[in-house]
This record gives sequence, C-alpha cells and structure tokens, in this order.
Amino acid sequence: MSKDYKDNLPISASRFMEEFMRLKRGSVSRRHFLGVTGLGLAAAVMARAPGLQGGIAHAQDLGTQMSIATWPNYHDPATFEAFTAATGVAVEVNVFGSNEEMLAKLQAGASGWDLFVPTNYTISTYVKLGLIDELDISKAPNFSPSTQNTRFTNEGMVDGKTYALPKNWGTTGFAVNTGKIKTPMTSWKDFFELAQTEADGRAMVHDYQLTTIGNALVSLGHSFNSIKPEELAKAEELLIKVKPHLYAINSDYQPSMRATDAWLTMCWTNDGAQLNRDMPEIAYILGKDGGEIWTDFYAIPKDAPNKAAGYALLNFLMDPAVAVKEHIANGAPTTDSRVLALLPAEVTSNKIVYPDEAALTPLEFGAAVTLTDPGRAELMARFKSA
Repeated sequence: MSKDYKDNLPISASRFMEEFMRLKRGSVSRRHFLGVTGLGLAAAVMARAPGLQGGIAHAQDLGTQMSIATWPNYHDPATFEAFTAATGVAVEVNVFGSNEEMLAKLQAGASGWDLFVPTNYTISTYVKLGLIDELDISKAPNFSPSTQNTRFTNEGMVDGKTYALPKNWGTTGFAVNTGKIKTPMTSWKDFFELAQTEADGRAMVHDYQLTTIGNALVSLGHSFNSIKPEELAKAEELLIKVKPHLYAINSDYQPSMRATDAWLTMCWTNDGAQLNRDMPEIAYILGKDGGEIWTDFYAIPKDAPNKAAGYALLNFLMDPAVAVKEHIANGAPTTDSRVLALLPAEVTSNKIVYPDEAALTPLEFGAAVTLTDPGRAELMARFKSA
C-alpha cells in the first residue's frame, strides 16, 4: 500500500465503526461494507502486492479453504472477506476461551488449523513440545521487524528463531457498568469485594486459569504468576467464596455485559474498548494492585493442513493497510509503528487502548510455567466444579 495511505483512508474511523455495527446487526450486506469502507479496494490492491502475488496468481496452490483459531470478538469479519476476495480462499474461524484449550487441541492432533493466535507466554512451550513451525519470514514480506516495539514482541522468538509474529498487545483489567455499580473501583481487591456485594449475581470471571487465578492472587497481594502452593491455596479460598455470587464463568462476556445481565467482568483491552465505545457507561479499569499485560501472536501449527494459505493470510494480516482496520474494529493496541501512524487520534488517545505508563507499571507478562503448572490447573478445575 502507498505510504500516503493515511491521507487517503476512504472513511473516518467513526463512520467505519458505524458501518461495522450495521454489518454486525445484519442491516447491510458484506458487499456494501467492503465497498463503503474501502476493504474491497484493499483486497484488489493486495492482490497485486508482492507478499501475495504468488498465491493470487496461482490460487490453486492455496486451496479453497483454511482455518484460523482465535479469541472471541477479536477480528473484523471484513478482513477475512477481503482475503477471500483476494485469494479465493474461504476462512473458517474457530473461537477459544483460553490458551489451555488451544494447547489441548493441538496436543490431541489434527486440529485442522492453518494459523492460530497464541499468547506470549505459551510460545516457548509450543516450541518445546514441537507443536508449531519455525516461520519462514520470506513468506511474510509485509512483516517489518524494524518497526516492531520489542517490549511486546520478543517472545515470538525462541533461541534466536522466529516462531510467531505479533498481532497486538493489551492488558487484562475489568469492565464495570457505572450506571449499575456506584462504588468507585480501582483494584482487584475491589473487584472481588464488590462481586460479593454490590455486584452480587452480576459479576463474571474468565473461564481461563491464567487470569482468574492470577487476578485473585493479585487481589491478595501476590504475583499474578505465582505457583507457590500456599499462595494458590489462598487464591482458591477466595474464588470458592466468590463463586456463589457470580453470574457466570465465561471468557465471552460481551453479550452479558451488553444485555446488562452482568454488570462487572474480567475483561481484555479490546473488549473493554468495544464495550465502552458502544455503551459509555461501561468503564474499563486496570488494577492499581497489578494484573496482566500481554501480546498475542500468529503462529502456524506443525500439522497445519494448508500451510500455504496460512502464510498467505499471515502476510495479508501483516500489511499496515489491512492491520489498521483490524485495530480500529478490534480495539487492541498495535506493536507496529507503521500501523500506529495510520490510526486516527481518537484511537491512539484512548486511554483504554493506550494507557499511561504509570498504569502499566504494576502489570506482569504471563510466565510460561503457568500454562502447564498442575497446581493451577487443578485449582481451576476444583473452582469450576465447586
């Protein structure tokens, strides 16, 4: 895409989101959305881009379909429409609620995925278990190592080899409906206290041990990544105490928050931005007592059935002109300075998406040991079955 792309965005960010929500409601067709937003043009231009030329010219080499495993509410559906328009390859989207689910699926074999979206702390484990390929960067020429913020991207490399390319980074905080809950909240200690009082029957936690156990630990003054038995025991005591007061244990919490069935939930950056955009009374809060900072990546499974299409989609997603629309729709912050330069000020100035450094300081990146630690896995199983 032209370096002047920013000056030639087909519509404003607010108009883009208006059309995106119309598409989600089903009031306009995908053809209309692609045309109005310029994604149809992006697909046409991408078809001539160096990174996709081989695949476009020889579409039969890519097959007719592929599969990606990712997270809820994590992509602009029109991105995959544009990729299909450019390549003829239909994209099947599989949604997961935790990295443990993804790991179990890959270990079981024959996942059917050609690309998936693991979180930073899992990549070294996938490499150790031989579940993902070392990437051939020459097949993703749209990726630019020099424009990446290495604070967020280092874990895509293991022993000097690249196994994953960054999608975006973010934080784990909580979303609170301030129209329903009037008590000010600033910490995970507040979260667990109000879940039992003012938000009784209206609070949600993730179906994901890393964040649910991690944030319980933080509320008790411990590390988000702790695997110490005595600290896990205290976290379990808290979670078991809170459970009868919960509305649900679910990582796909947006529907419940939008319907106001839930008033309080553990929440990732992108969901917090989306909820606040559509329902301004829903605030997104980072715990002053700690929590998580993360980066999600794209990786290719060792047993991917259509690796050519996996690389083609990976390269497509690395193009700044495609990525900028993903970030506007998705709400998560970018690791790529090229994309950051294309984003409108209303996005880059949004403190949910790009918080101040002071808000990030207490947060921790997830540690690899937490993914396979039996103590945390068993705790989560007991909590869910209690």
